[in-house]
Amino acid sequence: MKTVSGVVQYILNMGPSVMLPIMIFIIALIFSVKPAKAIRSALTIGIGMVGINLVIGLLTSNIGPAAKAMVKRFGFHLTIIDVGWPSAAAGAWGQPISSILIPVLLVTNIILIMLKVTKTLDIDIWNYWHMVAAGSVAFIVTQSWWFSILSAIIYMIFCLVIADWTAKDVQEFYGLEGISFPTGSSDAFGLLGIPISAAIARIPGIKNLHADSETIQKRFGIFGEPMVMGIIIGAAIGALGGYDIAGILKLGINMGAVMMLMPRMVKLLMEGLMPISESARGVLQKRYGKDREIYLGMDAALSTGAPATLATGLLLVPITLFIAVILPGNRVLPFGDLATIPFYVSLIVARRRGNIIHSVLAGAVVITLALFMATDFSPVHTEMLRGVVKFPAGSAQVSSLDMGGNFLNWILLKFSELVKGFI
Repeated sequence: MKTVSGVVQYILNMGPSVMLPIMIFIIALIFSVKPAKAIRSALTIGIGMVGINLVIGLLTSNIGPAAKAMVKRFGFHLTIIDVGWPSAAAGAWGQPISSILIPVLLVTNIILIMLKVTKTLDIDIWNYWHMVAAGSVAFIVTQSWWFSILSAIIYMIFCLVIADWTAKDVQEFYGLEGISFPTGSSDAFGLLGIPISAAIARIPGIKNLHADSETIQKRFGIFGEPMVMGIIIGAAIGALGGYDIAGILKLGINMGAVMMLMPRMVKLLMEGLMPISESARGVLQKRYGKDREIYLGMDAALSTGAPATLATGLLLVPITLFIAVILPGNRVLPFGDLATIPFYVSLIVARRRGNIIHSVLAGAVVITLALFMATDFSPVHTEMLRGVVKFPAGSAQVSSLDMGGNFLNWILLKFSELVKGFI
């Protein structure tokens, strides 16, 4: 067990920018891509992922302090701190059950593809932490290894099914041919948000409101361009945080840079993916018939290549803080996961075909529900992170929107509490 744990941890410590090219290279060879072409594709994808992570880092490092400034300026006082997905991931990997879950989940995915239960091959190993977190929560509640493994597998099945269900949206709206998003947080928010957004789109007076990035650009000219939209939204967030003129301008320019650079990084990554996707489709159709499809499961971070997704996420940052303060029964102060809201709404935006108004409204409803769930989840979330991460000053309990506010995790938590009495 120690050997398996050590190998798994060594691979994980390399990070997604190294893990992903290795997985891509192996999969490319399996699907009969020539070695030289497989190496080129894998390296291109790795470099694209480095670029995406750099831009996400720019987003996170700017939105985090701005959110903190807003909290301080408006005197928000909530007792449970959102520590963000990195802490949740660290807590998940820190549980004793985590070492065996990666190989179990990989084998499960392959079996499900063979049985035609799913079309998605989840090659985004780093984001398996969502499944590991589900298993870790079950282990904390029940202390049962078999039930923990079962919970992680159930979570994976949910993610794969949702990824298949939304794959056409992802491929058509984001232009990501042969790709699906089995990312746990995006799938959970999409599972709730897609039907909610459909209901919002039928409300008289709201259903006719339409504002996607193309429409905004056409109507407002240069002020509707993604880069300028980012500058305007970033400057508004800076103003809400009480920044001075220099700070407002700096935040605006940085958000404009995110809106400008992210699509280019995603395009680079897709250049590496396309040859493998085409080869995989050809091999499967040759073996199983022309109707057989397979989707490569990738990180929902690819969705941030669309200006509508980034704009929706950024607009929801101050809205989320406002909801948290006025929502009766909520005790979670959103903070660590504010910068990753674009990932959470990625499937909602795709289903609404980039309609920012409908996406923001649906996102606000889902985040309201997520805050209730994150509050309820805080005791177990705190227990999972105790001794693994350092708690923020003055915080007795912690939670996160990504894990604690995740509908799939919350359902499995309630199921674990129900099963506990029978194990």
